[in-house]
Amino acid sequence: MKKLTVLFAALSLACGINAQGKEVISVGSTPVPHVEILEVVKPILEKQGIELKIVEFNDYIQPNLSVADGQLDTNYFQHRPYLASFVKDHKSDLVEVAGVHIEPMGLYSKKFKSLDEIKEGATIAIPNDPTNGARALLLLQSNGLLTLDDPKNITATPLDIKENKKKLQFKELEAAQLPRSLDDVDAAVINTNYAIAAKLNPIKDSLVIEKSDSPYVNVLVANSKSAKKEGVKALVNALKSDEVKKFINDKYQGAVVPAF
Repeated sequence: MKKLTVLFAALSLACGINAQGKEVISVGSTPVPHVEILEVVKPILEKQGIELKIVEFNDYIQPNLSVADGQLDTNYFQHRPYLASFVKDHKSDLVEVAGVHIEPMGLYSKKFKSLDEIKEGATIAIPNDPTNGARALLLLQSNGLLTLDDPKNITATPLDIKENKKKLQFKELEAAQLPRSLDDVDAAVINTNYAIAAKLNPIKDSLVIEKSDSPYVNVLVANSKSAKKEGVKALVNALKSDEVKKFINDKYQGAVVPAF
């Protein structure tokens, strides 16, 4: 009887129903700020009879694979250009269901306090994934540190640099490793979620930061089937609620900006 009970519970969760008969919606997410925002959403959905199951990840690949193969209903960690690149490269059944917030990417350094102090030949670490690497180069370009062959190329790499007056050197690392690299490089362009997790204040600690009109909106993603679930639609509404907007503005003070 015990084995049958455990089996029933497992099957119920697989079907999106918990032991209390409530609908369960799963979401894969990176810790900061995404999980923090989702924790605000949890009680909103609970009042609607929906349990939000949050699964934390520390990389940018597994959350998409888990949604694509149906292990998770949704994920919330990536911006639009990264999603577009992933879908193209992996031919994945992933769709955007909501734009939630923007995390302005910033340039950080333990050796320099301003752009003017950056010396010739300095080493700058940037993300090694195509979209965030290009985003980092575009940030450096907008602040006069380099020029790209195509100034609007959202897939640019260091090989696409046309002009590099300071002869900057680039070290490409996984996005999660960038905060730890600050002791070994002269500066690093870091995604805000990893900067915040490393106790860096994007507004106070960055040498430069993206403007609020950045196209890199972080989105809630589902697959073509889970996107149709009523629980996912409820999650979208909860994420776009006034309560969540207030939390983002109060908590992050401009380091994370609502996109709704």
